[in-house]
Amino acid sequence: MSNLRIAVQKSGRLNEDSMNILKDIGISIDNGKDQLKASARNFPVEVFYLRNGDIPQYLKDGVVDAAIIGENVLIEKGADIEFVERLGFSKCKVSIAVPKESNANSLQDLDGQRIATSYPETVKKFLKEKNIKADIHIINGSVEIAPNIGLADGICDIVSSGSTLFKNGLKEIEVLLTSEAVLAVSSKISVERRAILEKIQFRIQSVLKGQNSKYVLLNAPNDKLDAILNLLPGMRSPTVLPLAEKGWSSVHTVISKNEFWEIIDELKANGAEGILVCPIEKMVL
Repeated sequence: MSNLRIAVQKSGRLNEDSMNILKDIGISIDNGKDQLKASARNFPVEVFYLRNGDIPQYLKDGVVDAAIIGENVLIEKGADIEFVERLGFSKCKVSIAVPKESNANSLQDLDGQRIATSYPETVKKFLKEKNIKADIHIINGSVEIAPNIGLADGICDIVSSGSTLFKNGLKEIEVLLTSEAVLAVSSKISVERRAILEKIQFRIQSVLKGQNSKYVLLNAPNDKLDAILNLLPGMRSPTVLPLAEKGWSSVHTVISKNEFWEIIDELKANGAEGILVCPIEKMVL
């Protein structure tokens, strides 16, 4: 069986998160310092360590079969490339910002002005949709400095926490898009390697479902059991077991993190006691 070739960013936060999720799905990679390619010990996968901006072209050319890449990079350089899974990490925004002392407070205020960016195609498309005309200056790296040296009136760049904008005396005035890491696929992937990718995707889904859920055990009085069960989603249905103490049952279920506290409050109000909450490593459905 030929190995699936998957690209990840060669350094930085996205590299760390990418390698962590591969580890979480049971793929062991031996990668030495400055190594550009490494094979898994226990799975038919080769990992290529590439510059993030180069990955879309490698996917288009079929040099790699798949990649863990920022959605913002795909939008800029590979809008026609398919992605099959959102991965939930390396989240950011692509935003337009101006100096804090600038009179510009909206995108319309930059009509006819200069914008520096590493995302020219994304900016051009967005401005065209908003019927705004601006002079685009393409900069690779250190975009935040452009207004301070008189090169531009505003910038467009990725924003994570906003601390970089703050440090450079900039304020955000428009969000073009939100982004996260995705699992992208080359259109030239073979049937055999697509099958390997589907196994990886299944494992990733199991990890992500586990991360977004909590395992809950609680004690419920039998006379309130129906009301409590009606509050619980569960994977199929909650598990109910009799306790040694007469008139009580133990209830086991899974709750999404997004609705966890609301459900816990309702459970307590309906008589649930001894609520135990456990993290879930993986959920295989």
